[in-house]
Amino acid sequence: MVGYILRRLLQAVLVVLVVTIIVFILLHSLPGGPARAILGPRATPGQITQFNHLNGLDRPLVVQYFSSVWGWATGNFGFSYVLNQSVGSLLAERLPKTIILALFSLILTVIVAIPIGVYQAVRRNRTFDYIMTALSFIFYAAPTFFLGLILIEVFSSVLGWFPPEAPQSNGVVPIFQQFPAMVLPIVTLALLSIAGFSRYMRSSVLDNVGQDYVRTARAKGASPSRVLWRHVLRNALIPIVTLLGLSLPALFAGALITESIFNFPGMGLLFWQAAQQSDYPVEIGVVIVTAFATVIGNLLADLSLVAIDPRVAL
Repeated sequence: MVGYILRRLLQAVLVVLVVTIIVFILLHSLPGGPARAILGPRATPGQITQFNHLNGLDRPLVVQYFSSVWGWATGNFGFSYVLNQSVGSLLAERLPKTIILALFSLILTVIVAIPIGVYQAVRRNRTFDYIMTALSFIFYAAPTFFLGLILIEVFSSVLGWFPPEAPQSNGVVPIFQQFPAMVLPIVTLALLSIAGFSRYMRSSVLDNVGQDYVRTARAKGASPSRVLWRHVLRNALIPIVTLLGLSLPALFAGALITESIFNFPGMGLLFWQAAQQSDYPVEIGVVIVTAFATVIGNLLADLSLVAIDPRVAL
């Protein structure tokens, strides 16, 4: 167990290092270099030289890389000249909001998708299974922005149940005070995941139903519900736990579109605005934090997988 955890930690560190190398290379591959990209096309050679000297961009690339990695590790992601604010403070302000959106979306996905997938497997090739399969394909194929606009039109414009815009607060607490405004963004982000998770859950349950341990439990007189919920479910959840870790990049990518549609001031909207304004320090900061969060999420999923099935550590 300890060896498995150490291996996974080492792999996580290596992945983060590879991401930092790629980001560093992309940063220095910008036309005219980082100085020209940040100062703009009208910057004079003297201004570029001064900028490079003040930010250490005239030093050897190896020194610049390790300096950048140390800065990222200590929370120094540079300065946004567009917003006139440090990137670290921007991320500290926006990241908790995106985490709340992604977390509630993931909770809703698990609560809805797992029972649907189990019930589809139990009632396979029947009306409910056919209906949920069709809906899963529709939601899985539909773009996030399309689902968001449909939800706004139906539940905000027509029915008037929920606000069309997410909370515009500067802190986290007001989000919970205006939680009805978070319903549509959370549902929009969760619909795509629910479609995929329910299909995986259905397939996993069907794979386990025909295993020898299920026949043995039935032969011992265990009731069908006990076999399903005490034996099959635990083993069927193994691929779902793995999928939870792998779904984090998709959640952050979906958050970018969802936050733009509902004008939710999180990391996704910050990245979208930075891309429109060529605010490269902010874009790099968001990429680094997202990569780190993805690695941590996958690591936690692996550790949870060992807790569910100790054989994985072998």
